[in-house]
Amino acid sequence: MTLSPTLQRTAADALAELQREHGRALFGFLLGLTHGDAQRAEDLVQETLVRAWQHPEALESDHASMRPWLFTVGRRLAIDARRARLSRPREVDPQGLEHAPAPVDGVAGAVTAIDVRRALGSLGPEHREVLMQVYFRDRSVAEAARELGIPAGTVKSRTYYALRALRKDLQGYGLGA
Repeated sequence: MTLSPTLQRTAADALAELQREHGRALFGFLLGLTHGDAQRAEDLVQETLVRAWQHPEALESDHASMRPWLFTVGRRLAIDARRARLSRPREVDPQGLEHAPAPVDGVAGAVTAIDVRRALGSLGPEHREVLMQVYFRDRSVAEAARELGIPAGTVKSRTYYALRALRKDLQGYGLGA
């Protein structure tokens, strides 16, 4: 191989010979490393040859073949490219964003919980206990009536008025009045 006298780069004819001799094999090797992505493999072949152009001393060695050196450089470039891709966030198709769940706002959830607790605290003990039985302990009207020792009609009535009071206290949450 001959060096370009002005830039200490590999001469164009030597680089072309390297491409002819090892290009196909290098492409096949890199195609396997890129899981069949031909465009990436072509880019890696090109970058490998750029490295050969930048480092003419590698071509001037006494090795019988440059193929092992080219494969090593190509493999390292493939590893670096994969690491670079994995370190960046994945690109997202804008159309997919329409169906993505909205991010959870922890502060808003905490504020809502505080408001609900405050609204429940403003209820009388009878109304609060009925809501606890029916909604938080998931009991039927009959089970809540039995637990509280009151008629089922009273459970229904207290539930109705308790929910009405909560809707009034929590108007900003779009619960309707």
